[in-house]
Amino acid sequence: MNENQVKGVVREVAGKIQEEAGKLVGSEEQQIKGVSKQISGIAEKAYGDAKEVVKDAKSHS
Repeated sequence: MNENQVKGVVREVAGKIQEEAGKLVGSEEQQIKGVSKQISGIAEKAYGDAKEVVKDAKSHS
């Protein structure tokens, strides 16, 4: 697992927590920020996944 994958997962989890906290306190703004953070985390993890595929492809050629 590379750095981007780890950061992505951490950001996604933090976003889920923020979204749920926003629901608990009734803050739509915090819910939206949480969802945004989740999307950012998913994108970063996908980038990390792609880097791993390229790295693996290079090592097998």
